[in-house]
Amino acid sequence: QVQLVESGGGVVQAGGSLRLSCVASGRTFSWYAMGWFRQAPGKEREFVAAVTRSGSTRYYADSVRGRFTISRDNAKNTVYLQMSSLKPEDTAVYYCAGSSGRDYYSTSGYDYWGQGTQVTVSS
Repeated sequence: QVQLVESGGGVVQAGGSLRLSCVASGRTFSWYAMGWFRQAPGKEREFVAAVTRSGSTRYYADSVRGRFTISRDNAKNTVYLQMSSLKPEDTAVYYCAGSSGRDYYSTSGYDYWGQGTQVTVSS
């Protein structure tokens, strides 16, 4: 089992920045690719970003590419999502997730999920 705990959410004005963190405990963190997803009210959970086990390769949704950066620190069992130039449409609950496979873009590719952290971007 892997336990994931997100933090760093909050309320920010459009154009602002936030950094989300997700700390993992349990099994070896470096065994898992890590991803961030988000879910807005009334919408399905959608892929935001993912990083491979070593951190060497990163994947982004088109809607956030160039504005968000995913990174990981395997020594600290932590994955980050640096969010800049935030827009009201980025408002959602953000979830981190761990994957033992290679299907980074879909929720079904992930084995473990955090409880989520709310991000609200005001216009």
